[in-house]
Amino acid sequence: MGFRLPAILSAKKILLRSPSANQTASVAMEVPKGYLAVYVGEKPMKRFVIPVSYLNTPSFQDLLIHAEEEFGYDHPMGGITIPCSENMFIDVISGLNCS
Repeated sequence: MGFRLPAILSAKKILLRSPSANQTASVAMEVPKGYLAVYVGEKPMKRFVIPVSYLNTPSFQDLLIHAEEEFGYDHPMGGITIPCSENMFIDVISGLNCS
């Protein structure tokens, strides 16, 4: 299985990381209209802001099912925790961008 570099780079452009930790908490918690905050990876988890349109895709729904089974839909920071590695998450998002 090969990786397509342009797809990965495209995914990284769409995924908006939260502002750096030295900015205020109120700025870090802002999510643009039409987007959703998700937390991915090992501790410390990475925060990504993704388009809500991803929620309708089968591959992302699989991630949501695993998230519900492991964590539920309540996150103290206001987002959904996705139980997968950061690299796997980016691969899934890359696949969504290619379709």
